[in-house]
Amino acid sequence: MLRLARAALFAAVPAELLLVVLLVAGVPLPHPLLAAVEALVLAVLTLEAVTVLRLFRAGRRRGLDRRAAASAAYGRLVPVQVRRIMGFDAKGMVSLALWLARRRHGVPPGAVPVPYFGAQAPALVAFLGVMVVELVVIEIVLRSVGAPVAVRAVLIVLDGYSILLALAIIAACVTRPHVVSATEVRIRSGAFFDLRIPRERVAAVRRIRGYTEKGTIRVDDGTLTVAVSSQANLLLELTGPVTAVRPLGATCEVHTVRCFADDPAAALAALTAVTGPPAAAGEVHA
Repeated sequence: MLRLARAALFAAVPAELLLVVLLVAGVPLPHPLLAAVEALVLAVLTLEAVTVLRLFRAGRRRGLDRRAAASAAYGRLVPVQVRRIMGFDAKGMVSLALWLARRRHGVPPGAVPVPYFGAQAPALVAFLGVMVVELVVIEIVLRSVGAPVAVRAVLIVLDGYSILLALAIIAACVTRPHVVSATEVRIRSGAFFDLRIPRERVAAVRRIRGYTEKGTIRVDDGTLTVAVSSQANLLLELTGPVTAVRPLGATCEVHTVRCFADDPAAALAALTAVTGPPAAAGEVHA
C-alpha cells in the first residue's frame, strides 16, 4: 500500500499542475475529462490520507509521541530524495533572507568563515543574467504574436521562479561558507552539502592545486572532493573515517577531504590554528 501511495502521489501532482496550466491558459477541456481528473485526484488524496493514518498509528503503537509518529509517517511516505530536494528549496529561501540581512548561517562567535563563492561568481551571475534576458525576450515575442495573457502569465511565473531559484543558489553559496571553529571544521557547498568534522579528527591540512576536478561533490576511494569551478586547493587528512551525506541522501565514509577556498592561505592559517601544525606543510600538486 505504501508503494502504491507513493506512485499515486508522484503521478497526481504533475497531472494536477498540468491541468491548472491548461485551464489558466484558456484551453477548452471537456467537462467529463475535468470530472474524471478531479475524481482521480480525490481518490489519490483519500489513499494518501489512509496511508498516513496507518503509518501514524503504527508509530504510536511503537511508543512514539504524536509529533514523532507524524514525522515517521511523513518520512516513510515521502522518499528521502524528495525530502532532500524540498529541503534545498527551503534552505535557499532562508539563504536569500540571510543575504538581504547581510548575515551568515552557522558561523558562531569566534569561528572563522572560509568563503568559496568568488571562483564561481562570474559564471553564476552570467547565468542569472541570461535567465533575466530570456524572460524579457519571451515576453516580447509572445506579445508580438498575440499570445493570450494567461499563457504569458504562466510562462512569466515559471521563468520568475527559475530566477528566484538561481538567486537562492547564489545566496546559499554566499551565506553558507566553510567554517573553522575550535570544535569542528564544516565543509559546505551552498544548501546542497554540509559535512561537520570534529576537531580531533583533523590530522593534517595542506594546500594543493587541482584545476580539473570532475563534478562538484565526488567521493572516490574514501576521498571526498567538494570542488568549485572544477577547482580544489585544500586537503584535509583525517585520523579516522567520518560519515558524509551526499546531496540526495546517500551516505559514505571518507578519510580525506579536498575542498576549495577563495583565500587558501587564510584558510590554511585558520585550519592550522585549530588543528595544530600540519603534517605536511607547503604547496603540492594534485
